[in-house]
Amino acid sequence: MTGTIERTRREDYKRFQAISTRWMDNDVYGHVNNVVYYSWFDTAVNRLLVVNGLLDIHEGSVIGLVAETGCRYFAPTAFPDEIQAGVRVAHVGTSSVRYEIGLFRNKEEEAAAVGHFVHVYVDRETKRPVPVDDKMRGFLESLRA
Repeated sequence: MTGTIERTRREDYKRFQAISTRWMDNDVYGHVNNVVYYSWFDTAVNRLLVVNGLLDIHEGSVIGLVAETGCRYFAPTAFPDEIQAGVRVAHVGTSSVRYEIGLFRNKEEEAAAVGHFVHVYVDRETKRPVPVDDKMRGFLESLRA
């Protein structure tokens, strides 16, 4: 990640996805292991796209591939915490999108972790970049930071 990543607040995000921690998410140190956060980013972004009819993960001709991701941790999470993943869009390019995700523990107002996730949208068969279509672009613009 470039630059300093600041701790965000709930009010900094337009959409939220609920994620339950699982017993197996905890590591030997008693908190959720760092790799799980990346799974939460993936889940939050893709669920938002799928439930809004913008991404057909099974039959669609366009898929999103992760080109970059990163995370900054501010406070630990642990089972049985409930996580709210705030999702916003920082940039929409021709074929790529930079999502920013804030992970909020239980009812806390400040993020336990803040990360980003860049999708490049490609043709499912050729894996070549394709332009973000107008329907997707409109939805993504509504999530602008």
